[in-house]
Amino acid sequence: MVFVSPLIALVLTLLAGVVLFSVMGVNPQAALYAFFIEPLTSKYGWGELGVKATPLILIGVALSIGFRSGVWNIGAEGQLTLGAICGGGIALLFYDTEAFFVLPLMVVCGILGGMLWAAIPAWLRTSFNANEILTSLMLTYVATLLLSLLVHGPWRDPDGFNFPESRIFSDSATLPIILSGTRLHMGWVFALAFVAAAWVMLARTIIGFQVKVVGEAPAAARYAGFSVNKMIWFSLLLGGGAAGLAGLVEVSGPIGQLLPTVSPGYGFTAIIVAFVGRLHPVGVLFAGLLMALSYLGGESAQISMNLPLAVTGVFQGLLLFFLLGCDVLIQYRVVTRTLISKRAH
Repeated sequence: MVFVSPLIALVLTLLAGVVLFSVMGVNPQAALYAFFIEPLTSKYGWGELGVKATPLILIGVALSIGFRSGVWNIGAEGQLTLGAICGGGIALLFYDTEAFFVLPLMVVCGILGGMLWAAIPAWLRTSFNANEILTSLMLTYVATLLLSLLVHGPWRDPDGFNFPESRIFSDSATLPIILSGTRLHMGWVFALAFVAAAWVMLARTIIGFQVKVVGEAPAAARYAGFSVNKMIWFSLLLGGGAAGLAGLVEVSGPIGQLLPTVSPGYGFTAIIVAFVGRLHPVGVLFAGLLMALSYLGGESAQISMNLPLAVTGVFQGLLLFFLLGCDVLIQYRVVTRTLISKRAH
């Protein structure tokens, strides 16, 4: 039932969507078709599904490993932004250079940028026992404001008519397309490779075993000699590196430059992806595709049926709500007890 519950939650979400669209005065059948089917009726739509799913899978897999170890990294959105800043900075530094080393250097710097941002809550947690949920989340807003400062100031395109955006990246700083006629880029290969590597790590290595033990039984982990602090550093740096790579993939892929906002909230949506995927890399892969479809469906419904884009967030929230509800009913039962008071004699 633990693995069936995401399917139950999806069905309940669709039923709630029928009620929602009916209340809005919209034909539920047409709305659900525009939301879940229409985006996949063309080759370009399938490519867009991979483009949207790539950052969700990268971040979701890394977060699922952290959650399994009891480390709650909620600031992946900020780490994604730092990865975009660091990787994009390299592209701007070599904007007039066509060389093979530019893109690999961008990837490395994007990963390091995300890891650097994740190292702050890791240090605060291990040194002062500060809650990583709060520190990682608050750093998200700092990263967003830093990106806005750069594109409004020193990194603004001098030929961009004063718009808050950087130069367009050169061809050597752009991820190659792997499916002609679409925007599907090399980042999709990165995501699939990361899923495979994470599965092997969890199933076949001592690090994966430590992740499970530290998360499920911290006292037993300490007794076995596993360092909880090292696992905190490992989980946060892994999550930060994956988020940083996701940020680099976005700016060097579909966006092609730095903007004040480089993500529609992938870092937060990836939390839902991790739980819908049952904290398993393969499950996260399918959950990431489902969430990517929700983004595409929201855009499709907005264009074809004039529905508000906020419907995307509603569906994502409903899915998580029903999933958590299913998990509660799987783990616990509702028991009715009758209290009988007896008169003392």
